[in-house]
Amino acid sequence: MNIARNVRVRGTVQGVGFRPFVFRLARMHALAGWVLNEPTGVDIHLEGAAAAIQRFLHDLENEAPPAARITAVKVDSAEHCGFQDFTIRESQASGRPSVRISPDLPVCGDCLAELFDPADPRYLYPYINCTNCGPRYTVIESLPYDRPNTTMKHWPMDALCAGQYGDPLDRRFHAQPIACPACGPRYRPSIEAIAQLLRDGRIAAIKGIGGYHLACDANNAAAVGALRERKYRKEKPFAVMVRSIEIARRLAEISPESEALLTSTARPIVLVPAKVELAGVAPGNSELGLLLPYAPLHHLLFAAGAPEVLVMTSANRSSEPIAYEDHDARVQLSEIADAFLIGERPIARRVDDSVARAGAFGPVILRWSRGYAPGVAAKLPFSGPLLAVGADLKNTITLVVDGQAFVSQHIGDLDHYGSLRAFEQTIRDLVSMYEVSWDDLLVVHDQHPEYASTIHARGLPAPRKLAVQHHRAHIASVLAEKEAWDERVIGVSLDGTGYGDDGSIWGGEFFAGGMTEGFHRVMHLRTAALPGGDASARYPVQCAAGFLSQMDGLPALDEPPFVFPQRYQQALQLINKKIRTFETTSIGRLFDAAAALLGYTREISFEGQAAMWLEQLARSGATSDAYPFPIDGATLDFRPLLAAVISDRLDGSEPAAIARAFQRGIASGLCAAVRSLCETNGTQTVVLSGGVFQNEMLLEDAKAMLVPEGIRIWTNASVPPNDGGISLGQAALAAFEHF
Repeated sequence: MNIARNVRVRGTVQGVGFRPFVFRLARMHALAGWVLNEPTGVDIHLEGAAAAIQRFLHDLENEAPPAARITAVKVDSAEHCGFQDFTIRESQASGRPSVRISPDLPVCGDCLAELFDPADPRYLYPYINCTNCGPRYTVIESLPYDRPNTTMKHWPMDALCAGQYGDPLDRRFHAQPIACPACGPRYRPSIEAIAQLLRDGRIAAIKGIGGYHLACDANNAAAVGALRERKYRKEKPFAVMVRSIEIARRLAEISPESEALLTSTARPIVLVPAKVELAGVAPGNSELGLLLPYAPLHHLLFAAGAPEVLVMTSANRSSEPIAYEDHDARVQLSEIADAFLIGERPIARRVDDSVARAGAFGPVILRWSRGYAPGVAAKLPFSGPLLAVGADLKNTITLVVDGQAFVSQHIGDLDHYGSLRAFEQTIRDLVSMYEVSWDDLLVVHDQHPEYASTIHARGLPAPRKLAVQHHRAHIASVLAEKEAWDERVIGVSLDGTGYGDDGSIWGGEFFAGGMTEGFHRVMHLRTAALPGGDASARYPVQCAAGFLSQMDGLPALDEPPFVFPQRYQQALQLINKKIRTFETTSIGRLFDAAAALLGYTREISFEGQAAMWLEQLARSGATSDAYPFPIDGATLDFRPLLAAVISDRLDGSEPAAIARAFQRGIASGLCAAVRSLCETNGTQTVVLSGGVFQNEMLLEDAKAMLVPEGIRIWTNASVPPNDGGISLGQAALAAFEHF
């Protein structure tokens, strides 16, 4: 006896070959009915034998396409309509969308084989793709995901493409970006010409999936130096694209965990320990940021003879957003690039490369963007709609629709006009794509009244606004990832700066609590002075002045082994006169102060540079005892810690050994505080988040000290521990504020 069932599938099930998969599966099990895309996912109507439907449902979840992510399958009885065949129906657009948009996918093995097959009609065609690979988020203009709603709408399919698109047995069945040399977009000038230019030591602007890259030969020091000079990027490391995983192994230590990240469908930049030095690529850094080719164009460049190790960095001037529109790219990059490789297919929105590493607690994403965005980082117990606008550094935004927290691509630092415009555009983009009414929207922002994101949020037409404290949002981002709504934890939030409840600059905070009860501040770093406010983040000696001003009996810091510039004395004058001096509990600024004492006395050229320098220095030092970092009531006292640094420096100890003892001191003090707070608050779970926890040595030390004692440590994995994860934490806290 035949029966009928309606099946509703939710998750990342559009743009990943899911409907063709369902079609073939239904035919294989001799079932009739239909499948279609609708605003919340994929709907299926099945008619046939009960056993066949049961087998279909089993295969549906266990044999889905590689890029599909099924989060829910709901099966209901349905009316038997007597269908004789199984078909793919036109998408339905009724109701507000909540389907998960697929991130952009790397070219698959089948397409790669065709790309280099002279007998294939898509031989050497840079826009080759199928249902298992190719652009998604960067070509989608609106939902549902159908060709008229993508940037491919300008290229009608020829007979070849139309035939494959309509053939249920072809892997390009309903592949929306399908194209071929006869009907699709092209690149200009030739890829061979650009490959030759790169071999000649020149710089090329290359249009990729989510924007332009600036590329040059990573083994050509003159070319790398020219790129730094033209881009105004003094020392921040460049990403490097290598032709193959074998070449990656020649350049760096590639662990199985790092290789899994490099070869994953996200194809992020992965930070790995360097084996060799590429002059000018990552100055003063023991790591390289490597990525593998992910677009057909990249494979074609290497096949055409481009150097096998290429600097491949976002095409912009330092701090600006990545260029993605052809006209703007020509204007912005005309004084940087010697030539342009321009593809005709428009990019719907800019999306940078993601950055990840295999960390002490598993893979961690440091920049959430291409390959991940706009992924769902968590399911919240709040249907929404809700918009969380994040922080001003490393900004992302999060939109919650039907409980799904969609985290946008990395936008950047909002102190730059171009990034602020990109921030505003991304908000409009996601709100429009998911057809959210401003009248229904709760908007969540940081507690800092002068953040650009806060000011913009307050001006949005939504009737409801909510401020969330920065460091609590860091902790909440971890619990949201784990969907640990009832867990009571000790939360440790360490970063550079964040607006505190008392209006001071926080950054070394310990909380007790959970999502249902909130997070109560129970300990923090001893308060120090911060002369010059935010400007001190650029000058480690200013930070040193703020921390050392509380200490007596200091040696002269303007003579060896300390040679502080005049800025140090000027900062002390600000402190003494109480001019432009603020209070801070920032561990990030404590790291800067220690770096200054160990010799980093110049201005930094990118955020976190001094702390990174100190960690790199510590890794070259011998393991040593920890400097004292004692608990004094409800504070961690930094004075003995810095006194030990000064004393050993005066005694002639190696800076690397001092840096290692300082690092261990930070970890030891942190762990002592955690032990005490866990015992007091009756929990064995600790959450670590905030930009300071990008310091892998600190995580390694904390793991070695706490895990053997039975304390469970949770860290960020999906969203970054830095401010790129703030928007998710804001959304989670707002959801519980609303309950």
